[in-house]
Amino acid sequence: MKLAIVILNWNGASFLEKFLPYLFQNTPSEYEIVVADNGSKDDSISFLKTHYPDLRLIQFDINYGFAGGYNKALEQIDAEYYCILNSDIEVTPGWVDPILKMLDENPHIAAVQPKILSYDNRTHFEYAGASGGFLDFLGYPFCRGRLFSVVEEDRNQYDTPMPIFWATGAALFVRSSVYHELKGFDDDFFAHMEEIDFCWRIHNHGYEIWVEPASVVYHVGGGSLPKSNPFKTYLNFRNNWFLLIKNLPINKLRSTLWIRFFMDQVAAFSFLLTGKWGEFKAVWKGIYHALKDYKKTKAKRDILPDNGYFKTYPHSAVVQYYLKRKRKFNGIEME
Repeated sequence: MKLAIVILNWNGASFLEKFLPYLFQNTPSEYEIVVADNGSKDDSISFLKTHYPDLRLIQFDINYGFAGGYNKALEQIDAEYYCILNSDIEVTPGWVDPILKMLDENPHIAAVQPKILSYDNRTHFEYAGASGGFLDFLGYPFCRGRLFSVVEEDRNQYDTPMPIFWATGAALFVRSSVYHELKGFDDDFFAHMEEIDFCWRIHNHGYEIWVEPASVVYHVGGGSLPKSNPFKTYLNFRNNWFLLIKNLPINKLRSTLWIRFFMDQVAAFSFLLTGKWGEFKAVWKGIYHALKDYKKTKAKRDILPDNGYFKTYPHSAVVQYYLKRKRKFNGIEME
């Protein structure tokens, strides 16, 4: 099989009903579409068996999270390329071809994402991925088209294909050989930022990651967990520490974590001052569990000596955004 498009579903019957028709309509029939169900409690299974009886369905008894669910599903799928696709994505005509062309012609490229636009505000980029992801040296992710909470209008300003630091897990094309070589996502992340960790490890093994804006999809976002949710906040803060512990150069690890500790306290107390007690506790809980698992996480470092540490964005995205008042990707200092 050339390509397997794999949707990991968890209680997303409404999304499957809404977006599967677009997927079948706009995807060539020679590519396989698979749904892996992560222990859903809604009517996802009955919907799929009734309306898509020929669709390949993989069922799990419990929710293994985004990371564990995809790892278990992709173990069972044989294809040259995987497309990891969220259930709340609307794909467009011709969305597959430019990305497969890029992968076919460039063996050094291991992963590619399309341009991600907002389903609800279709003239603007979507928060999770936009037109390619980057990471500053303190672990703060941002995108071409999104800095922190500011999402830009798509005026074709980021339509040039280019290498990026990370590709969104909402629509991630990856060589199956590389996915299995790197042992996939880190199960301990459960959900959120596992794709950034995975992409960092891709770089550390000498491969490249690109965005191909000629391919366009629309993403609802927040389908599993809404943006303001203490559990999501906990995962984001904990996993951000996991990310740094696993991938930073060892001589910069301790100093960087001290800076992050201070900045995370600022974030925690900003939640407290705005009455978000659950979010405040989630930040502290995330840091506590990251430190508790420090030795376990550090033991998973996977940086090949031949390729070394892959450098992050050298400046602080926080300084660019809050102090220098940069609100657009093309306005920040990149060198």
